[in-house]
Amino acid sequence: MITILGPTASGKTPLAVALAKEIGGEIISADSRQVYRRMDIGTGKDLEDYRIGTDGSSVTIPYHLIDIAEPGTKYNLFQYQQDFFEAYNNIKGRGLTPILCGGTGLYIEAVLKGYHLSPVPQNPELRQRLEGKSLAELTQMLVELKARNGSNMHNKTDVDSCQRAIRAIEIEEYNLRTPTLKREMPPIDSLIVGVSIDREIRRQKITSRLKARLEHGMVEEVRSLLSEGIPAEDLIYYGLEYKFVTEYVTGATTYDEMFQRLEIAIHQFAKRQMTWFRGMERRGFVIHWIDAQQPMEEKVESIKRLMEESNHHS
Repeated sequence: MITILGPTASGKTPLAVALAKEIGGEIISADSRQVYRRMDIGTGKDLEDYRIGTDGSSVTIPYHLIDIAEPGTKYNLFQYQQDFFEAYNNIKGRGLTPILCGGTGLYIEAVLKGYHLSPVPQNPELRQRLEGKSLAELTQMLVELKARNGSNMHNKTDVDSCQRAIRAIEIEEYNLRTPTLKREMPPIDSLIVGVSIDREIRRQKITSRLKARLEHGMVEEVRSLLSEGIPAEDLIYYGLEYKFVTEYVTGATTYDEMFQRLEIAIHQFAKRQMTWFRGMERRGFVIHWIDAQQPMEEKVESIKRLMEESNHHS
């Protein structure tokens, strides 16, 4: 498998599409918001990017894990892992090369490493029983449960609030009662290519892309999602464009305020994406960085060379 990652506005998708056409590949999206239907402009779901070639002979490169969930639902990492493996095995089964492409570092790392996750349902009865207990009492319960389960405390994040401590207790109780039929997800061997973009260029691209999205109906998109009956707080939960545009549409902010705050938030988001990718390198992933400003043919050739080298080594 080939993985193409990079911050927002670095041109990952067009590169993945050009590579897929060249090597006979299909694309698996690693974007936590493009899974939602009808959330197109705000998530940057430029489906036109998957068409390549001149009008007379253009082809559409198949993509997976885009438009698979309803807006208002909370799609999660566990579901992503299941869906990823289904798409991955489907592509491999047809003798093609899967190309994982996106900017959600957690999703990428989870499938490459083979995180072991299990879906733990909420336990209302347990929640009622724990209501009103102090954080210290909950922490003590959690420590004892983890000792019985032989699982480790996740530093302090398990218990930084009563709500999180209760969720952690819920998970431990579930694991204690339920045999671990965790689907063992195998780690995946992948050549990882990072698209690196100069910070100034990235900032300019983010700003001009935001203006274009607003001109092309992002506000109308949010209005129509709200008119479908999706609660404003559910849209705000998706963050970035949906958060700030919803606040504007519901009258909480002015247009200029929305634009400024959203622009800053996207710049910060791109920075966090880069921090995550650097963290992956510290955690042992080898990322081959290529310059976003290079001509497309050169970028594709660089990846093909890396593929040949990695085939020689394996």
